[in-house]
Amino acid sequence: MARATSLYVCQSCGAQTRQFFGRCSSCGSWNTLVEQTAAPTDNRRRRPVAPAAEATIPAAPRRSEPIAAVGDRPLQRLGSGYGELDRVLGGGLVPGSLVLLGGDPGIGKSTLLLQSAQAMAARHAVLYVSAEESAQQVKLRWRRLAEEQGEGADSGLQLLAETDLELVLQELEALRPAVAVIDSIQALHDAELNSAPGSVAQVRECAAALARIAKRQDTALLLVGHVTKEGMLAGPKVLEHLVDAVLTFEGDRFASHRLLRAVKNRFGATHELGVFEMRGQGLAQVLNPSELFLGSDEPSAGTATIVACEGTRPLVVELQALVSTTSYASPRRTATGIGTNRLHQILAVLEKHLGLPLSRFDCYLAVAGGLEVEEPAADLGVAAAVVASYRDLTLPPGTVLIGELGLGGQLRPVGQLELRLQEAVRLGFRRAVVPKGSGLGRLAAGLDLQLLEAGGVAEALVAALGVNPADDRA
Repeated sequence: MARATSLYVCQSCGAQTRQFFGRCSSCGSWNTLVEQTAAPTDNRRRRPVAPAAEATIPAAPRRSEPIAAVGDRPLQRLGSGYGELDRVLGGGLVPGSLVLLGGDPGIGKSTLLLQSAQAMAARHAVLYVSAEESAQQVKLRWRRLAEEQGEGADSGLQLLAETDLELVLQELEALRPAVAVIDSIQALHDAELNSAPGSVAQVRECAAALARIAKRQDTALLLVGHVTKEGMLAGPKVLEHLVDAVLTFEGDRFASHRLLRAVKNRFGATHELGVFEMRGQGLAQVLNPSELFLGSDEPSAGTATIVACEGTRPLVVELQALVSTTSYASPRRTATGIGTNRLHQILAVLEKHLGLPLSRFDCYLAVAGGLEVEEPAADLGVAAAVVASYRDLTLPPGTVLIGELGLGGQLRPVGQLELRLQEAVRLGFRRAVVPKGSGLGRLAAGLDLQLLEAGGVAEALVAALGVNPADDRA
């Protein structure tokens, strides 16, 4: 009988070593190696089989089959009760799937899943497992949400306040719910493991056991995951590989809106966006998020409006720029909601092709509403906002700017242009500056919108501002 040995497991990446080090050799994290006792292994070798006896052993039965012969199974998704959550999931929950929801503490993960579980309990059997709060604490929050939303007290939602993995698995076997919520996966623990709850081994084994029972009885599992101080999901990386979808719930603690994104989704797209607003009665869906990210109706110098696309959802967003004389040898560049390197690139293009001495000015850029805009279709709007602030000009009201800015000063076409323009028309915009070669004849026929075509940044800014930004008299 082999004796038990000790292993040192990194709590950040899950790497194992037989010797303790202050720094993990795999991920480089300091003081993350924790000693764990490995299960004893049986090192006894199997007796070799004689060639004569080996010939008499029957072959193992064949279990594989041609992929074309695999029976088709209709995919019936389960509605979560919230269209914004269904949008990010790809149309709803898939039976037998695992969805991991992460986010900062206090962002509203438990509130969102409790509201969704309450809505689904009217049509399906739903189990809510609370491993962090007591049953009384969860009921207090449920009662407050139910009273604010005007729902009755006769809820079919089942509640289990338990941290023992074995008892949770027994409840799932006995109840066989269509949907189960685990809040959270880091709080569960397996009594057969010596490590503490939340460690790499505990999270890995608990998630694997839940995945097996979910696949076996077609239960859709919603797992709440903690995040580290860097904003990454805590636990081993294998947790993200094990689940079918990874969602992130993010938002500014000084703002009321929350954004739900998909980082991984085996049953849908990963670029969809769901918008919620935190209110006194819980989280409410924002069906028209463009109004949330638009500024005031009064035009001001240094502002421009763009239409960004998050998946299939167009968002009309206001950009704000401030250009002022610098007091230092090296000017400051600060961007909120847009990458700083992207801002540097746009400023260099404006200085090269328009002759604007922006290298002697500080530049500050912000996206209204705290939205993160990553696509290059916002380049023309950023350039217009910077030039308008530099020249102290105001863009005509009702104008949107859409286009990617090349290093040579040319405008490149962007995708989903028709969808962007339809959203602009719906919100009352009447002018749009777009790149050349975007099929303007076909688009203008069905839209009540004045389309201004431009091939370069100088031509686009003249069409938007009405003056030549390179002219010193502007």
